[in-house]
Order: sequence, then structure tokens, then C-alpha cells
Amino acid sequence: MPVTGGLAAGTLIGANGGADDVPLDLPRVPAREAAERELSKPMYHENDPNPLQQALNAFWEWVGDLFDSASRATPGGVVGLLIVVLVALALVAALWWRLGTPSPRAAPSDALFDDRPRTAAQHRRAADDHAAADRWNQAVQERMRALVRSLEERAVLDPRPGRTAGEAAAEAGRDLPDHAEPLRSAARAFDDVAYGGRSADQAAYQRLADLDTAVQQTRPRSAHGAS
Repeated sequence: MPVTGGLAAGTLIGANGGADDVPLDLPRVPAREAAERELSKPMYHENDPNPLQQALNAFWEWVGDLFDSASRATPGGVVGLLIVVLVALALVAALWWRLGTPSPRAAPSDALFDDRPRTAAQHRRAADDHAAADRWNQAVQERMRALVRSLEERAVLDPRPGRTAGEAAAEAGRDLPDHAEPLRSAARAFDDVAYGGRSADQAAYQRLADLDTAVQQTRPRSAHGAS
């Protein structure tokens, strides 16, 4: 009776069994380790990007994924996302223009005058020097100091260290009611230039110089402030 192929194969395997058997399949862990050793050879990595390029590629891939996720979540897709971004940038620009560059407020102790006590005439000369050199920011600050120092010298204001421009304007406005609003405007201009990051111009300085001249020629209402 002829022997079938399957039986013959089984007989052969059975005959050669024992310690000399060679496994037909390699175990999974040794196979993976062998593959890793093979792929770690330099010949397979000659054209790989350097670590910096790999990091940049990973970053831009993350940005792309983030942008795709945001565009899918935004009505209108990419176009809608761009519109939202442009509107947000416009709002930031409008706030920046309206409020100026953020800057910490000065302490009340040096809000108006520095540590060098000077007369009103000295402040006016400094203001004129700055104005002649088109340094309008400094000119505005010195002219405001001249105005306030003049009011102190005339006893309209009591000399008080740490007084701010706004406080000086409010106090002087009570004795000089005709100039109360211009004094408040001058104090705001001083604060905007000194602490708000704004820039002054020749017109701003001229308004303050005209106010200084007008205040000098005005008799205060209170008795103690008589010139």
C-alpha cells in the first residue's frame, strides 16, 4: 500500500526527533533583538536628519496637528480660523494703541519731582532746552514740574513730597477754578508721557507752556494763595 506524503513527512520528523530537532520558527524576542541589531548599523542611518532637524520636524508636525484640530473645531474651517485670529490681533492692536505700552506706575514718592529740588525757573529752563532739541517728552515733564513748583512758591500749594501730578492739579483747581480742567488735562498728559509710554509733540508742549503762563498771571481765590 503506498505511503501518503503526510505520513512520510511525519515519519521523517519522528525519526529525526530528539535533541537534534531544529525549530522551524524563531522565538519572538530573539527575532526582534536580531532585527534591532541589524537596523542599528550605520549603513541604515546615513541619510537620517540631525537631532536639531528632528526636533524641528516634530515641532512643526505638532503645530500642524494643532492647526488642523482648531480648524476642524472652528465654523468655516481654515478660513473661519484665520478670521478669528485676525479679529483677535485687531483687538490687541486697538488695546495697545488706546492704553499705550504697559509700564509700572512710579511710586508716589517720586511721581512728579525727583530727588533734586529745583525752582520753577530752573524747571522752565530745562523744559525750554528740551523743546529746543525737539525732546518733547522731557519738555512736557519739565514744564509740568515748573507749573507745580511755581504754585508751591506762590503758596497756592503747600510743598509736599510725593505729590502726584493728578493730586497737584486737583488741589490747585480749587483755588484756580478757571484753570481746573486745563490743569487736569495737563496732569493726564504728564502721566501719559512719564508712565504710560505715550509720546508728546510740540502741540502738547505748547498747550502746557501756555497754561503755565496763564496760571502765573491768575490770582488764586484763597487768601493764603495771594501772589
